[in-house]
Amino acid sequence: MPRRSYDQYCAAARALDAVGDRWTLLIVRELLAGPRRYTDLHADLPGVSTDVLASRLKDMEREGIATRRRLPPPAPASVYELTPRGTALLPVLTALADWGTPAMGERRPTDALRAHWFAVPLARHLAGLGPRVVEVRMDEGVFHVRTDGGEPLYGDGPAEHPDARLTLDADTCVAIGGGLSLDHAVREGRARLETVSHGTPQEAPAGAGAQGQE
Repeated sequence: MPRRSYDQYCAAARALDAVGDRWTLLIVRELLAGPRRYTDLHADLPGVSTDVLASRLKDMEREGIATRRRLPPPAPASVYELTPRGTALLPVLTALADWGTPAMGERRPTDALRAHWFAVPLARHLAGLGPRVVEVRMDEGVFHVRTDGGEPLYGDGPAEHPDARLTLDADTCVAIGGGLSLDHAVREGRARLETVSHGTPQEAPAGAGAQGQE
């Protein structure tokens, strides 16, 4: 099927030709965690059909946003990963998350939630921390974020060697995305930040977090 286009000589239109279809940017969000198998992508994108996911991945390969490769034995599986052009969409997703945060409101009964979905909006608020890898613990799960600009941006599950651990709930994650500073969240008792030294967590003092609006 030919790719739909706005047929406009406009940079925004060209960008939307490539990533404007439903699910595409959310697939990018998942691949910012590094290479993912098709089954893992499907599990973390509740609501997408297998046909649509396969179609979007093919479109992303054609646009040079993602690529597919075969893992060597003993794990002979295919994985998808972002190209540099795909990784360059991180500021776009960050801006969309900032823009969408005021519309979050109360979580609806039909809303799915994965803890690592907070990685993109939370990452820039952790960037002012000294630790290079921050493990984030929530009731919904655990993920870890790199704060030094390295790749991948985040990973699902605990970090192998975290420099700090941040414990908070989903409401506080949303509040931080909306402008609550991490320092303020720690002082209010809404979040707990611990540095990890030689495998031993130590609670960070208030004021050690990234600076932001309160």
